[in-house]
Amino acid sequence: MPKDCLIRETRMPLSRFALAREVSGASLEMMQGQPYPDCRREDFCFLDTETTGLSHGAGTVAFLVGVGYFDETDFVVRQYLMRDYDEEVFVLARVAEDMARSKVLCTFNGQTFDLPLLEVRFTMQRMREQYVHRPHVDLLPASRRVWKLRLKRCNLTSLEEAVLGMTRQDDLPGALVPERYFSFLKTNDFSLLEDILEHNAQDIISLAHILDRLLRLHDAPLLAEAPEDLFSLGRVYEKRGSAERARMCYRAADKGSVSILARGRMAETYRREGNFDEAAQVYKRMVIDRQGGPVPLIALAKICEHKTRDISAAIEYTRKAILLTADQPDGDMAALQKRYERLMKKARRQT
Repeated sequence: MPKDCLIRETRMPLSRFALAREVSGASLEMMQGQPYPDCRREDFCFLDTETTGLSHGAGTVAFLVGVGYFDETDFVVRQYLMRDYDEEVFVLARVAEDMARSKVLCTFNGQTFDLPLLEVRFTMQRMREQYVHRPHVDLLPASRRVWKLRLKRCNLTSLEEAVLGMTRQDDLPGALVPERYFSFLKTNDFSLLEDILEHNAQDIISLAHILDRLLRLHDAPLLAEAPEDLFSLGRVYEKRGSAERARMCYRAADKGSVSILARGRMAETYRREGNFDEAAQVYKRMVIDRQGGPVPLIALAKICEHKTRDISAAIEYTRKAILLTADQPDGDMAALQKRYERLMKKARRQT
């Protein structure tokens, strides 16, 4: 009988997953910041590895590689386990087949860890020509852009609990995975690996759910309920050059702890477009609500001096900024004094 790695397959009904059948490349591009092809959910290969260490050195091996994909009836999780080091070539061959039939790879921190490690292992086993490069969606940086402001930590477990409403029961800590595997190699006790297989399968399932949630939020950001998430989505749109959609998010986020941030970014988008009247209106609301200290006053002084040529108003805004800055030990009083003196000279020349 030909030798192979151990293969475990698990199937789940499509009803447990909300990912749309058609996935727009434009949505992926907005989420990731680079071009992607239009694709179907069946074109994705969700991938996660369990390894003997956290480095990319030659001694680190992916002893378990799990992949997930959609077919016409189910979401399928296939796990390839290396029961001894001589089975690594079979694990890599199986993974190469799955990567080859996909259009897009989806991982969590795969850009930094999983894919570079696999590429090294293909090279070490003289299988480099079988390693297939595909467009890659790394959900970790995308998750951080949307949820880090609110959650602080964006590891997979935190996202499952806070975003997906899922709590793992008796999950094996990742730090114990290498130790468990090395014990298995010594004892051949397969029960040592059951928790690792379960952990890996849950990771892959979560990738499909998080991808769906991120795509929905980038398509319809007002689905986000937390002001922090709305502000973060606004920042994504702003960086991608979609100022109007960014302002839509900032308006929705203009409450609670991120109101100052949202108004500040909204005014900045107007200023960059040359719409100084709208920018000034936002800054004035910040001044009325005592938000941002001297910052909106300084911004208003600049608009009055350089755009509307209202020097007297610029002087008044600068004077108020000086009064506020006097109470702040880290305020740049010297720069404000210099601005005030320059404005006074301009005023004298005008009269």
